[in-house]
Amino acid sequence: MSVFRVAARRALPLVCASGVWLGPTPPAWADTLWLDGAGRPLAAAHTVVDWLTHAERDGLQPADYGAADLARAVAAAQAQAPSADEAARLDTALTDAATRYLQQLRYGRVDATRQLNAHYDSATAAPTDLPLLLREAVARGTPDEARRAATPPWPQYAVLRGALARYRALGDDPAWQQALPPLPGGKLGPGQRWAGVPTLAERLSALGDLPKGTPAPLDYDAALQAAVKAFQARHGLADDGVLGKATVDALNVAPAARARQIALALERLRLTPLPAAPRFITVNIPEFELRAFSQDTAMSASATPAVRQDLQMHVIVGKALDTRTPQFDEDMRWIEFSPYWNIPASIARKETVPKLRANPGYLAAQGMEFVGSDGASTAVTPEALDAVLAGRLRVRQRPGPRNALGNVKFILPNNQAIYLHDTPTPALFGRPRRDFSHGCVRVEQPVSLAHWLLHDQPQWTEARIQQAMRQARPTTATLTEGVPVLIVYRTAIALPDGRVGFVPDLYGLDERLARALAAGRTRGQAPQAQNSPALLHFSAGAPFLIAAQ
Repeated sequence: MSVFRVAARRALPLVCASGVWLGPTPPAWADTLWLDGAGRPLAAAHTVVDWLTHAERDGLQPADYGAADLARAVAAAQAQAPSADEAARLDTALTDAATRYLQQLRYGRVDATRQLNAHYDSATAAPTDLPLLLREAVARGTPDEARRAATPPWPQYAVLRGALARYRALGDDPAWQQALPPLPGGKLGPGQRWAGVPTLAERLSALGDLPKGTPAPLDYDAALQAAVKAFQARHGLADDGVLGKATVDALNVAPAARARQIALALERLRLTPLPAAPRFITVNIPEFELRAFSQDTAMSASATPAVRQDLQMHVIVGKALDTRTPQFDEDMRWIEFSPYWNIPASIARKETVPKLRANPGYLAAQGMEFVGSDGASTAVTPEALDAVLAGRLRVRQRPGPRNALGNVKFILPNNQAIYLHDTPTPALFGRPRRDFSHGCVRVEQPVSLAHWLLHDQPQWTEARIQQAMRQARPTTATLTEGVPVLIVYRTAIALPDGRVGFVPDLYGLDERLARALAAGRTRGQAPQAQNSPALLHFSAGAPFLIAAQ
């Protein structure tokens, strides 16, 4: 007779919040969920083993759930009915592994705040009791209902999941079996011949940028140029159709590396709560893009909200070297037109005061003034500069064409002094890489964003917004309700046409996430994700080691 050995990796609570027994030896009264009266696996047991065996389809690790051991155990129980004790142990192991899988599928595998310094706490839909939902779905014979409920609700998730499978399938594609040869003169222009043209065409076709069935090119023809432009647009490059070093470097990234990017982006979607608000904004740091979304919040709690993208625009984020934009979320509360720029003390000390010492006329030229308890002054004196350094005076820039905030400031109160704003140097939005700020986010289309935010206040027409942006004094518009702004970090991006784009790891945060995931498995303990309900705490690897003898 088959004997199932079950060894708990570490002590578990005896009963979780939904009543599932988690002890090492289930009591006689414990009902089996996955087995019939004879101890044979039900269809639901095979379904869950399939989930776990193919967990990599969602960027998860089958070994974290003991998938191989459970598959062997279920197959052994199917071949020969186990004893009552063995059946109870197998039933418990299936419940434990399935619950852990659903929790990590929904909420991720790391603590975003502690391990990634990403602080997200926007109001979301009420968390689902996944253990209870699993038990009820299995009892109905519909376990896939529980998996659907555990799938992250972000609309980008399904696109990235499908792309993960496609890029993994390209791992053995012959288009990547040999490197692209050096470019003649460092770049390839229209009509030029190059030994790498056949391989280039193969890669672009495999990636979907060159339509299938396109005749094999003899040189860098119009069809290849169009495909390169499409590839460049998907990879954050200048889409000029010129094949240069940056484009070749992106083409040389192996599909396996792109698959890894996608898997990390899926993990970040699990770690980022989808706001419950009817409108919200995301700023994706490494992509340098802002998107504004709306959704129907009147849908039933069990339905996935229909999220619609209303706006997209370029942004400028904090410099990778020393003034990085942080990951967090906060509600935008009001908009300030023709704002003052109250120069942060750190910038005033490091940049403004040295410039004023070298050139006292800089204050007037930039429309700045000193502000203290006695009011404003434009007299540049050694005493005034010392007072700025000591914190007794501050420097601010008056509204106007030189104002560093441009003509509008979007305020989301937070303890990091981060906000969105216009800019007096819009030409920078034309650059592919846009990390130029001190940490705040500059937006390309401030009028469109303001109009979208004030959609329910008809008095704020575009004409009035533009007028308010050209005044000598600030004007404030308060939003009817707060709009969550999520500053996120994803280097694999689901595009509106169903394809996927990729951008470089600007701040090195993909590597940080990869290290956090690897550390959890190395230590044998995977931290519970911050947003996960505190129902169960699991060990990494197989929750139970099951072997058939």
